Amino acid sequence: MNNDYLFGLIGGCLIGLGSVMAFALTRKIPGISGIFGRLFARGTTDRPWRLLFLAGLILGAGITFALSSHAAEFQTAGRSLLFFAIGGLLVGLGTRVGGGCTSGHGVCGVGRAQSDSIVATMTFVVFGILTASLIRWFAIAT
Repeated sequence: MNNDYLFGLIGGCLIGLGSVMAFALTRKIPGISGIFGRLFARGTTDRPWRLLFLAGLILGAGITFALSSHAAEFQTAGRSLLFFAIGGLLVGLGTRVGGGCTSGHGVCGVGRAQSDSIVATMTFVVFGILTASLIRWFAIAT
């Protein structure tokens, strides 16, 4: 087994373990859009763990980029910051329309066998494939 698969396996196990631990400790689904969205909501009383969770994501990504020679390949992939900003806005819109993000639905909801999360995750996958195919087709056509 090559290291890329091993790293993916370890990462997936850690994501699953982290999700189970977060749910066990807070009784809340650790979906990123919900954690971030409720961070700024009026009346939120649990900001500290939300900030810690988000800081851990940012710090973890920073450590990965600092330690992994492969991580640099994914930084911009030749795309402009405007491309990523538009993508980020579309992802944010999608999380609102879909009632959550891929981490909330795909990791936690599917793990709890919630039918709406299974449908949402299948939708994410189908539209992800379509989007990637369209981008590749346009890149080849131009």
